[in-house]
Amino acid sequence: MAIKVGDKAPDFTLNSATGEKVSLKDFYGKKSVVLYFYPKDDTPGCTAESCAFRDSYEVFKEAGAEVIGVSGDSQQSHQQFARKYNLPFILLSDSDNKLRQLYGVPATLFILPGRVTYVIDKQGVVRHIFDSMMNFQGHVEEALKTLKVIQAS
Repeated sequence: MAIKVGDKAPDFTLNSATGEKVSLKDFYGKKSVVLYFYPKDDTPGCTAESCAFRDSYEVFKEAGAEVIGVSGDSQQSHQQFARKYNLPFILLSDSDNKLRQLYGVPATLFILPGRVTYVIDKQGVVRHIFDSMMNFQGHVEEALKTLKVIQAS
């Protein structure tokens, strides 16, 4: 069952690239969360998307949000990816794809894990979903637009 705008975002706990356990509930009442699912570390599209999030990371922080990237790659792969591209945000390892399934992130052509971004407010409510395999910059732009609306309300 795919998550929809207005739904309470399912909580999760996964290991980050640094080995820390990260839960969505850790951010409740403190920060909005931009949770983006991407197919694979160090591939052209995923690198472009992650670097776009990196380049706007300070803007996300100023908007009161944390950026969290999720893929099925290992912690070690995430460490190398983050180091290679100076990614300052959290990368989570969803090696069994359970979080991807929990959120209902679709596969493209039934094989390639999808690329979907969820903007979740401080109360844990999904405020926006952006699903595009090829519009890498759109994930960042749509998330920032939504955060501005959240801040204004």
